[in-house]
Amino acid sequence: MSSKIYVGNLPYSVTDATLESNFAEFGGVSSAKVMMDRETGRSKGFGFVEMANAEVAQAAISALHGMSCLLYTSDAADERTS
Repeated sequence: MSSKIYVGNLPYSVTDATLESNFAEFGGVSSAKVMMDRETGRSKGFGFVEMANAEVAQAAISALHGMSCLLYTSDAADERTS
């Protein structure tokens, strides 16, 4: 089962391809998408990376935590409400 990771605080220069390549070193990336503003075409400063499974997603989160971006799994909100 794939795991989707929220990636925040991205520089405006980050593209889908650079986001994917940064996460690919930890395992299979199913998709990587930087959210863009419809009107300006400029990055909104966040995106999502879908990893092949939870283990590689956790490896990426552990390695990149504290770097210049914030990482949260889509399950983080569920954990906070329980």
